[in-house]
Amino acid sequence: MSEVIFRAAQRADVPMIVAMLADDGLGRGREVVGEEVDAAYWAAFEAMADDPDNVQIVAEVGGEPVGTMQLTFIRSLTRRGGLRAQIEGVRVRADQRGAGLGRTMIEWAVDQARERGCNLVQLTTDKRRADAHRFYTSLGFQASHEGMKLNL
Repeated sequence: MSEVIFRAAQRADVPMIVAMLADDGLGRGREVVGEEVDAAYWAAFEAMADDPDNVQIVAEVGGEPVGTMQLTFIRSLTRRGGLRAQIEGVRVRADQRGAGLGRTMIEWAVDQARERGCNLVQLTTDKRRADAHRFYTSLGFQASHEGMKLNL
């Protein structure tokens, strides 16, 4: 694989990011992709851009966006006031899957967490994603907690 460049997403990247989020079986039902990106995505992007602890990442190979993920840093009183990194919305462009890009992306995110002084990296993955579970386990993640969500 060619060198992967990681950068913070720019406003112009939002339609491409939303398309990547929708380009999978589970995301297809949750994300709205059309001729115009829904205003909620723009508002979310602007809020994230104003938050130094929350960044949407774009991975590029050869100047082309091939992946995206969100990295959020969370301060807590647990773990002796530790800082943790939350990885969300990891997507690799369909034509790039299976080439090791996802592994490179997660390893980069973990390195960012270390550089920032985090004592924990966490992520969630849908229970129906058996391949994703194997992937994250191969990177050293452990299914140590049972996650719960409440849709509002």
